[in-house]
Amino acid sequence: MLFINYNLYVIIMTDNISEKEKFRLRKLVKELEAIRGRHTELVTVCIPAGYSFNEIVSQLRSEQSTAENIKSKSVRKNVVAAIDKIIRNLQLYKRPPKNGLAVYCGNVSEHDGDDDIQFWAIEPPEELNTKLYWCSQRFDLTPLLEMIEEKEIYAIICLDRQDADVALVIGKKIKSLVHMESIVPGKTRAGGQSSARFSRIREGLMHDWFKEIAEVSNRLLGEHKEIIGILISGTGPTKEYFLREELLHANIKQKILGVVDTSYTGEYGLDETLVRAQDLIKESSIAKEKNLIKDFLTELQKPEGLAVYGLAETISAIKLGAVSKIIVTEGMKQKNIQYQCGCREGELQINPEAMPKVCKDCNQSIKIIKQDDIADYLEELANNYGTSFIMVSSDTREGQQFLQLSGIGGFLRFRV
Repeated sequence: MLFINYNLYVIIMTDNISEKEKFRLRKLVKELEAIRGRHTELVTVCIPAGYSFNEIVSQLRSEQSTAENIKSKSVRKNVVAAIDKIIRNLQLYKRPPKNGLAVYCGNVSEHDGDDDIQFWAIEPPEELNTKLYWCSQRFDLTPLLEMIEEKEIYAIICLDRQDADVALVIGKKIKSLVHMESIVPGKTRAGGQSSARFSRIREGLMHDWFKEIAEVSNRLLGEHKEIIGILISGTGPTKEYFLREELLHANIKQKILGVVDTSYTGEYGLDETLVRAQDLIKESSIAKEKNLIKDFLTELQKPEGLAVYGLAETISAIKLGAVSKIIVTEGMKQKNIQYQCGCREGELQINPEAMPKVCKDCNQSIKIIKQDDIADYLEELANNYGTSFIMVSSDTREGQQFLQLSGIGGFLRFRV
């Protein structure tokens, strides 16, 4: 939800963040990225989840006192005003937001001598773990950028005879779902038992241990339909024995990307799994992208195929509500250009190098008012018409084929 009241901008994100909310947050972050202060007078404050606002306010008052010593009169005035505005707005909160708060405030005027102190407060969609006070010519958006980058979600089952962990990998973060410990004895035989009897007991306990791991994994990972790949890891041959037991459900097993050898289990084992599995994850992402483009090319070849390609054709189809999913190749050179001349104001999707300098109708110079990357323009257009937006690379053979078809296309809901 976006609430605007004079110079106060607040974005409140829910736990179940929608694609529309993600887009609005990405758009705001891009706007904040574009802001440049004339001096070091843009203030960033990040408040971690669960942190006391009273303590933050006390720290800001201390920073405000320090700012009084800034030599430049205009910079001193704007930094002090920005911190004061942050303090006043933080005091409006009855309780700290669940996921913390990212605050941006400062003089955004582009003209010397003018003051335009703006304030943004963003309650992020994920827990904010960074505590930060920063004063610069640019806002520090790193914590938010990490949250809004497209994240593929993987799972890890890391195990040996003694421990097991099930975790999700969301972007670059590992989120542990459960840690388990077994009662399987070591290889040393208990006193008074025959070797054969001890071995049978141990094998039975091992099977029960594998069964427990599988039951927990089936339940927890089955609740996360968004998982696109699962990594099985651990020390020694235990993980291979676990897979041979065939205890995982079919819908879980089909997502397994591979087996990874680690030196540890537990927290260190999960970290090591992610480091050693980068090639598996990369191959999975590439395979997903290749299959998407293959499906598009197959649809395009059908006599009545539900596919469209080309910049103008795809835009037209989106505006008719006919496109369910748009695909755009990274690094497209076209821009969405808003322009003005003597007879009109208009908008063109074109390579800037091909933009005419003079209007052929009124013979006056064409003034470019604004230009955006074509990908940003298409993403916003897609968002307005309920269309999914997907960015692909041109690194694969299929990606090159798609690029030769203009690098822009979409799957249709119906023929147009």
